[in-house]
Amino acid sequence: MHKFMDQNEPMMRDLTAAERPREKMQSLGVQALSHAELMALFLRTGVPGKSAIQMGRELIHHYGSLGKLGQLGVTELKKFHGLGLGKASQLVAAFELGRRVALEQVSNVPLDCPEKIYEFFAPQMAHLAQEKLVVVVLNAKLHMEAMVEISSGTVNQTLAHPRDILHPVINRNAYAFLVMHNHPSGDPTPSDDDLKMTARIREASKIMQIRFVDHIIIGRPGSDRQSYYSFRESGLV
Repeated sequence: MHKFMDQNEPMMRDLTAAERPREKMQSLGVQALSHAELMALFLRTGVPGKSAIQMGRELIHHYGSLGKLGQLGVTELKKFHGLGLGKASQLVAAFELGRRVALEQVSNVPLDCPEKIYEFFAPQMAHLAQEKLVVVVLNAKLHMEAMVEISSGTVNQTLAHPRDILHPVINRNAYAFLVMHNHPSGDPTPSDDDLKMTARIREASKIMQIRFVDHIIIGRPGSDRQSYYSFRESGLV
């Protein structure tokens, strides 16, 4: 007699060949797989009474989203029952490969509008538990040449001096740059500190004759707000 998590959760061995993730991907393409099925391909096996698909679904539910799951390290992930060092390492490596692919793609795209900037960088920053401030160094075509982390602060604020922000830009003799940071609350509305910091960066970049493209605050979508805030769109850059 087979064990079930509940009546709607069959074990992997109870699935038909067409329902199993690998066979389903082969016949229908990877886009046909759910988040839990994709996770199952990395986990490969479940634990007694629980399939790899069930484990994948529980992982996503436990941490809230794929984005949040992707920010975790091996030490945190291996605490989850059934993962261990090997599976936790595989998941961390998979998410890191995804991030690196995204960065390679963005290096050939002009970062000339806030929607595009948010689209590329939100997967890396929108679900962080602390504020992180980064500078993206740009060439004359506004293609990314480097992304440099300036600070990782508390949940409430990230503080950075204009010299810290402009240092990697000047060192690379860059044409332009943009600044990004996230709000862990998900609300991208700028704080007074954000407004003051941006004004200082704007003045310093004018003196150095370096183009300051934008300062983007990365948030998360909400029914009553945008998912990002652009200082350029608001006329403050």
